[in-house]
Amino acid sequence: MPRENHRRTACLATLLACATAFGGALASPASASPAPAYGRPAVPPVSDFRGVNWADPRDNYADDAVVPSGLSTTDGYATTYAKSRAIISGFGKLGANTVRLPVNPTSVNGPFWKSYKGAIDAATDKGFKVILGYWEADNAKDGKIDNQAAWDQMWARITSAYARNSKVYFEPMNEPFGYTSQEWRDIAAKWVTTHRDVPRDRMLIGGYKYSEDVKPVCADPRLKGTRLALHNYGFWHTDWTSVDQWKADFKERIGDCASRTILDEFGASMTTGLDYNGPVNGSNEVAYIQAATDTIRELGLGSVYWPGLRNGDTYSLTTLQGTGTDLSLSLNNQSGLDRLHWAWRQ
Repeated sequence: MPRENHRRTACLATLLACATAFGGALASPASASPAPAYGRPAVPPVSDFRGVNWADPRDNYADDAVVPSGLSTTDGYATTYAKSRAIISGFGKLGANTVRLPVNPTSVNGPFWKSYKGAIDAATDKGFKVILGYWEADNAKDGKIDNQAAWDQMWARITSAYARNSKVYFEPMNEPFGYTSQEWRDIAAKWVTTHRDVPRDRMLIGGYKYSEDVKPVCADPRLKGTRLALHNYGFWHTDWTSVDQWKADFKERIGDCASRTILDEFGASMTTGLDYNGPVNGSNEVAYIQAATDTIRELGLGSVYWPGLRNGDTYSLTTLQGTGTDLSLSLNNQSGLDRLHWAWRQ
């Protein structure tokens, strides 16, 4: 959501959920996934989404092409692929298996798309799930689709390229706060119908307002079977320093929809030396991160930290190192990563 400098079917005969056992000491080996019906991939539970956002240094609100940190519109496909492979490898070393990438009409409908696909392909080739989410332009920021025709063209182009890639997921809009609940659900339902070639479990529909409440979307029968995107940030309630208060807030936003919910934006300061493993000591951010990661673990939510990498963002979990295609990531806060590992049962 906008926060200035701190931004940030074919039906299967049977749907079998895969379960993987995690633990700090790996108490038991990972369970084998059931064989998918008719040779199609089994549907992963939301808890299998353990990821990070990879964002544009300017934030993902852009009128021109949105470009994740470390990439460039002047690079061709091969260079973009090589850079992305290095960065995705860095995310993998954090324990992540999912990356959320921004898209907008300028990125997709223009010349950058040929190169940008290198980032998506590098991630899926490394076994990552990729969530592609639409951001509106920085000269709008009204929580509404900027240009319907351009948006439709963008999604047609994206789904044409990746509808058959089971590792790619589609989020029609990031934080649709300009719409009423009914308006947003109508838009989302139309998008789902338009893109019926995409399995519903690979659609990620944002919650109401700043993707902050998934219950109305969850209850809409037209959106049955889709995943739900939830956002929640500590700076929304800077006076809250109780872990229990934050846990209650998370659960109120989710209701009984945890099995469909991916918390695909949550984050706090990672470059200021906070100890997220220690006592709260009156820190809003420590209380919030402890509550978020406890809730993810307890409810089995999917989670995508904001951001894994965004140059210049104090919330960024990592810092980009190197030049050209020789890139790597350095960790900004071990205790922050520890909390993610707790949430991810690693």
